[in-house]
Amino acid sequence: MTAGGTDMGPEGGGAGERSGGLRAALAGLTTRGRSFLAAGLAAAVCSYVLGQADLLRVGLLLAALPLVCVAVVHRTRYRVAGSRRLAPARVPAGSEARVHLRMDNVSRLPTGLLMLQDRVPYVLGPRPRFVLDRVEPGGRREVSYRVRSDLRGRYPLGPLQLRLADPFGMCELTRAFSAYDTLTVVPRVEPLPPVRLTGEAAGYGDGRHRSLALAGEDDVIPRGYRVGDDLRRVHWRSTARYGELMVRREEQPQRAHCTVLLDTRSAAHHGSGPDSAFEWAVSGAASAAVHLLERGYAVRLLTDTGSSVPGPDGGGGFAGSTHDSAETAGLMLDTLAVVDHSDGEGLSRAYEVLGGGGEGLLVAFLGDLDEEQAATAARMRHRTAAAVAFVLDGAAWSRGPGSGDGRELEERLRRLREAGWTALPVGPGASLAQLWRQADAQGAARADAEGPAIGGRTGSWA
Repeated sequence: MTAGGTDMGPEGGGAGERSGGLRAALAGLTTRGRSFLAAGLAAAVCSYVLGQADLLRVGLLLAALPLVCVAVVHRTRYRVAGSRRLAPARVPAGSEARVHLRMDNVSRLPTGLLMLQDRVPYVLGPRPRFVLDRVEPGGRREVSYRVRSDLRGRYPLGPLQLRLADPFGMCELTRAFSAYDTLTVVPRVEPLPPVRLTGEAAGYGDGRHRSLALAGEDDVIPRGYRVGDDLRRVHWRSTARYGELMVRREEQPQRAHCTVLLDTRSAAHHGSGPDSAFEWAVSGAASAAVHLLERGYAVRLLTDTGSSVPGPDGGGGFAGSTHDSAETAGLMLDTLAVVDHSDGEGLSRAYEVLGGGGEGLLVAFLGDLDEEQAATAARMRHRTAAAVAFVLDGAAWSRGPGSGDGRELEERLRRLREAGWTALPVGPGASLAQLWRQADAQGAARADAEGPAIGGRTGSWA
């Protein structure tokens, strides 16, 4: 079995090569073949006991037929190439993807009847099977099937298997390709409306913020010399004025930063399945990250464990320049496709990572918070320019809407709001788009109430 397209090579040799020897071929006898063999042996034994020579000839014929079919199928030397194509290879949960299979006969002989089967995880649906008629030399056959999953994850498709059968249905042998493809089911992304949220440093939302960097246009305002600075950047006029080495500062345009924080603690979420609170939080984090990337932000995905995506390299892990926003969104969605509950008990690691970022917008999707974790979350606000929290109501998610008095949740929300957060509760079936607008309204109301205390801190954020 030679490979084509996606390089689906055979396991242990080509389709026309022997696979497992004669013993494996005998194991491929069908129920019909085994029945013929058993009947032939029984007839031979009866002919010996009864002394009937004619019965022996019948028994030999019955026993020989399946054995001849085994030999024919075992020595069949079809040379076919198979390929698989996913359209698309990354789909949101609940959406369908189509898998296209193609078989090419690359030998000079026509094939017989081929039964094609592809291995798929049970969560994607039943295992697809196809019967291919005789394929002429140089011919091809194309078939397709659909897969769908309500559960995010990465699912292997393959290996592709061919079942070779004789015309009498006495023997079937399975020959398999070795390669497989992967279907990535990512969280559902909900379109979010563009809003303006008060509380962020001026200029962030429009990408007007400029940060210090190591390359760009010279800034006329010098700064003190630091170990490692290039001596060619020394500003001699300022050095003479201040009596110490001064270098020219440099700056370059940089988009606004945003951190999307996802609380994955198993103790903070209740229930399981596609409609659970945790899945809502994962989908919300994906929606926020994609929306902010589209709005021109450099985005970092952060979990309670302190791990971040795209990663720790450069810019504190932020990524998403104009030319790689789609790539960054894909990377984050792939990460969220396989994210699972963590064994952590707090948000301290995420708090430490935020300390390295220093600026920008923080959008958090939090589970149940005890007093200690609420205090940690409140401290995060002081390390960001603006912060929005969507806090899941664990009691409502575990027992349904209207359950529990909600006083504990309101206390946690009050504490976050006093620290400067725009905090909203999230119940079962909540729409993130509506909560997005509510966050804007809540932030605007707080800004109006505080008045000049926060003057100059209004800006578009999403």
